[in-house]
Amino acid sequence: MRRFFVTGNWKMNNTIAEAKALMAAMTPELEAIDSVDKAVAPSYLAVPAIAELCKGTGIKVGAQNLFWEESGAYTGEVAPAMVAEVCDFVIVGHSERRQFFGETDETVNQRLKAALAAGLHVIVCVGETLEENEAGQTESVVTHQLVKGLEGITETQAADITIAYEPVWAIGTGRAATPEDANRVHKDLIRPLLRQQFGEARAALMRIQYGGSIKPDNAAELFAMSDIDGGLVGGASLKADSFVAIVKAAAMVTIVEHESKK
Repeated sequence: MRRFFVTGNWKMNNTIAEAKALMAAMTPELEAIDSVDKAVAPSYLAVPAIAELCKGTGIKVGAQNLFWEESGAYTGEVAPAMVAEVCDFVIVGHSERRQFFGETDETVNQRLKAALAAGLHVIVCVGETLEENEAGQTESVVTHQLVKGLEGITETQAADITIAYEPVWAIGTGRAATPEDANRVHKDLIRPLLRQQFGEARAALMRIQYGGSIKPDNAAELFAMSDIDGGLVGGASLKADSFVAIVKAAAMVTIVEHESKK
């Protein structure tokens, strides 16, 4: 039985006060949904306050990035141990980090290894741009990002990794891949690559989130697909009612799948 993992990526939004208000508004309903793993990734400055609010709720709290060195003269960066002090997980390789801040597959790999060494769960993002998609390069781009990003990672370490497929052309644009197209990338491309590196058993257990403009009105259809195991939710996670609705959609799919197997 699948257990969905739905993560709200708040990006560079919300002051500490606004983040606390958002968290307070959604916590009661999220806490009541125990069949789905729920998480939020606020801005760095809001992380300690949100982590405090989420204690005992079952809601995980993460950071949106980290640096791979333990300490040093790296102004503006945050070390893995600093993140691990207050966070359960971290996101690495998000498309906006690649687009605006020079993130590469090699630095994603460095961040991933450092995060795992610090005891964090890691969401590793992969995905193609609109130009790459239209040029038929989805397979080559995603394959390269995944193979290079996971280089040197063992089957044991993979237990602490979630993959997020985020077609860049569908982020913040209101456009989304059809559920069938998204699932095809998850099932026919990403899952076989995980199987190749980590073996059948581990690959089957690893969760692949979809991260391209998930909204309450398309969440259930996306989650109903065989290999979409949750969502990395951007804009729709900035409103309590919409994020709760997406988590509820995952819970409903869980119920349907459970009933179908009786």
